[in-house]
Formats: sequence, structure tokens, C-alpha cells
Amino acid sequence: MTSYLQYSFKNLWLLGLVLFGACTSKNNEPAVNTSGNPAIDQLSLEIVQNPSDASLFAARGEQFYLAESFDEAIEDLQQAISLAPEVTTYRHLLADIYLDYFKSRQALETMEETVQLFPDNKLSYLKLAEFQLILKLYEASLATLDQLETIDPQLADLFFLRGLNYKEMEAMDAAIESFKETVRLDASLVDAWINLGQLFAAKGNKVALDYFNTAIEIAPGSMEALHAKAYYLQDINELVASVEIFRQMGAIDPQYDEAFYNAGLILLDMDSLPEAYGQFDIAVQTRPTDARYYYYRGVASELMGQFERALKDYEQCLVFDPDFESATEGVERLNNMSNKNPEQ
Repeated sequence: MTSYLQYSFKNLWLLGLVLFGACTSKNNEPAVNTSGNPAIDQLSLEIVQNPSDASLFAARGEQFYLAESFDEAIEDLQQAISLAPEVTTYRHLLADIYLDYFKSRQALETMEETVQLFPDNKLSYLKLAEFQLILKLYEASLATLDQLETIDPQLADLFFLRGLNYKEMEAMDAAIESFKETVRLDASLVDAWINLGQLFAAKGNKVALDYFNTAIEIAPGSMEALHAKAYYLQDINELVASVEIFRQMGAIDPQYDEAFYNAGLILLDMDSLPEAYGQFDIAVQTRPTDARYYYYRGVASELMGQFERALKDYEQCLVFDPDFESATEGVERLNNMSNKNPEQ
């Protein structure tokens, strides 16, 4: 699920080095030790000139966050918040960093405090409910959404998050009603249509296809919507139609290797072995480090009697994933076959 706000921030250690004279320029002006990141270094220089500008700490924190320098990002965000405590987006990003840094307690506490300090800020409620959902605190998330509903009962995102909670709790009818209310309030929310399709598919109700088609009409290039429809068609044994959608996805994005892989799996089940091999081959060329693609290309080769080619793929699969049991079994099987039939 996408995060509602995307920001990031940086830290004070470079500034500390500057203020304590870690190095100086020829003009006797403070100079910043370089970090190797041009964006960070530029912002550090700007911070020296404007040490009370919260937005600079926020921007540098963002760069540290993108570089996965979490401690530095946290320090910069904390400094930004101390300089501009009224800016809720800084608090939101700090919570994001904590969550990505596996500090879920601090992430929750940050958002709980933000909601307390800014009780009318709808985005803060949404982010808190989202975090609670991610951490499987479903009852707490629903309670947060109930609070938000008293502020804005017409907020589509509120009902979407409520639907996700009910879905995770396996309260499927309640989830369906929440997603229906979501699209009533905002018909452009593709993920809600997809979820409706999945829930009706789980019930065995063919109206699921209508929901998937609606999602695709709204966002024709949505890989999530196309994937969901293709999986549904596969589940109801409409294999040719499912393969066509995966091929359509590959045409939309030739780097989307999962589309070729999934098409190959279906073609393999259909005993369309040369076509399956071709799809796995494209997947290998697109992402040559994925062990699965070599394995299934090897399966297609073996089923076509191309044993040497299959053996090479099984062995290559094990290069990238030594614990791939099926590939190990394939190597042993083909080696045993070769030993029994040396003329092959």
C-alpha cells in the first residue's frame, strides 16, 4: 500500500564537524567534509549558511533516508521537527524512517503523538491507521479510523483502509461493504476495485470479472489490475485468456519479467512446451539473476527431450540459489540418466 506522504531527512554530524572546524577553505570559511553524495554535501553547505532552516534538515534527511543511512536521517528529522514543530510532514517522514529501520514502536509513538498534537489533521490519522494495519493491530487501526470518520465521514481513503483491515481479519462481507463505499466516494481508486474483484472471486462469484475490468478501464496500464485479472482467469481455467493478458503486460513493460514467467508457467501446464520455453527465455534475458527462470526453462527443455540444455539450466539455477531443491533433483536425475545411457 502506498504511503500517503513521501519525504526524507538528514543529520547533524557533518554540520558538527564544520562548526568545530573539521576543515577550512582557502578563504578561511568553514568547509564540509564530503560524504560522497553530492546532494548531501550541497545541503550540508546550505545548512552551515542557514542553520535555523528546518526545510534544509528535512531535505538532507530525505537524502540520508534514500541512502539508507537511517541514524543520520533520524537525527536530521528530529532537528527539523525541533525547528518547525508545526510541520506534520516532518513527523510523518520520521515515522516512515523508524518503520523502515525496524523500529515499529517508535514509528507508532511518533504518529500517535502527531495525532494528539494535531487532532484535525486527516493525513496523520490515515498514516497512523496504515501503520497499525501493517503491524497487524487491526482493532487499533479500526478505532483510529472511527475517530477520523467523526472529522470527515466522506473520506474515501478511510473506507479503503477499513476494508483492508476487514480483509485481513477475514471479515469478507464487511470488507466488501467498505470497498463499495470507497468507490462510491471516489471511483478512481483502482486498488478498491481490485480488492472487490478478489473478494468476489474468493466467493466464486463471476461478478469479480466486472470489477477487474473496471479497474483496467480506469488505469489501462496498471500492472496490479492486469495481474489480478490474469490470475482470476487462470483460477477459472480460462488459460488462453490469462496468457494473453500476461503477454499484454510484457508488451506494456518489456522489463516486467514476472509477466513472461507467469505466461510460461501457464503454457507449461497447457503442454505448449516451445512457447513456454520462449517465455522463460525472455524472463531469463530480462532478469538473469533469478534462479526460478533458469529452473523452469530447464523443465521445458527436459520435457522436450533437450537434456543437456536442461542440465545447464538446472546447474545455473543452483548458482543463484544453491538451496533450490527441485533444481538439485533435476541435476541428479539427468546425471543418473546420462550414466545409465552413456550414448546420450
